[in-house]
Amino acid sequence: MTEVRAAFDTDLAIGLLRQMLRVRRLEERCIELYSAARIRGFLHVYIGEEAVAAGVISTLDGDDAVVATYREHGHALLKGVSARAIMAELYGAVEGCCRGRGGSMHLFDRSARFFGGNAIVAGGLPLAVGLALADAMTGRRRVTACFFGEGAAAEGEFHEALNLAALWHLPVLFCCENNRYAMGTALERSESQTDLALKAAAYEIPAWSVDGMDALAVREAAARAVDAVRSGGGPHFLELRTYRFRAHSMYDPERYREQAEVAMWRQRDPIDGLRGALGEAGTLSDDDWTALQAGVDAEIDDAVAFAEAGSPAPVSDLLRFVTSEATS
Repeated sequence: MTEVRAAFDTDLAIGLLRQMLRVRRLEERCIELYSAARIRGFLHVYIGEEAVAAGVISTLDGDDAVVATYREHGHALLKGVSARAIMAELYGAVEGCCRGRGGSMHLFDRSARFFGGNAIVAGGLPLAVGLALADAMTGRRRVTACFFGEGAAAEGEFHEALNLAALWHLPVLFCCENNRYAMGTALERSESQTDLALKAAAYEIPAWSVDGMDALAVREAAARAVDAVRSGGGPHFLELRTYRFRAHSMYDPERYREQAEVAMWRQRDPIDGLRGALGEAGTLSDDDWTALQAGVDAEIDDAVAFAEAGSPAPVSDLLRFVTSEATS
């Protein structure tokens, strides 16, 4: 179980616990629905990594931007995309946040300033740099938080994005979710330098590593970084050392890691860790926990019912947003 510091803000901790539980319950329901063929295509769940999204996004303002990867359901939910819009999108319904055209890997909601859901490894980093450049050029005091896995460090976009962000002193927070295995290759088999914060520091970017299984530790580090970025301190980099409890995707046979290792990391479940700390502090009773779960379950149940009642796009809309016609 994750060790959580003895002294903490109770309201903040309970808020983080609730946000992590929202993500966990959403992902657990996605697995059930995928197994029942209600959700199709690819599905990558975030179970085990919830402390990262909860801790970082809780430090952002509504007008800040988030760019994420294809494992992005939790990021979208916590950035303000409704559970209804997410679930309807997974169902391929027009009521979804992308009218059913994006699916699991391409969630997008401009009103929430959530810019993907990007299926290409490292593909979100240049987008984040572009968003930050626009804010810098217009003088807006906004932060763009970009989430990506450690597998992105092997891609050219990683180095190009960090280099440009540093050269142009852009307001980007790079959040590397280091879950150790990318798609299925251990970090030490793909990178000669496995300290990714040190790699980022080579671009003259303030960077440090954080226990990504501790929501309070993530929140503390992210708050420090976001404040620095927003106040003109240029890009910052967090290496969030975390672990996904499930396979890379629902198609993944998971033959690249030992189940004993997975079981060991499950003992550091971020939800159990924070719940336990609150319980020991006497600030979260069993009844409180039951009520918290009931509220989250009701939200997810409502989202599933909304998606089930959704409508598929009509055939007449097949080319909508794909082609355009010249007008006189």
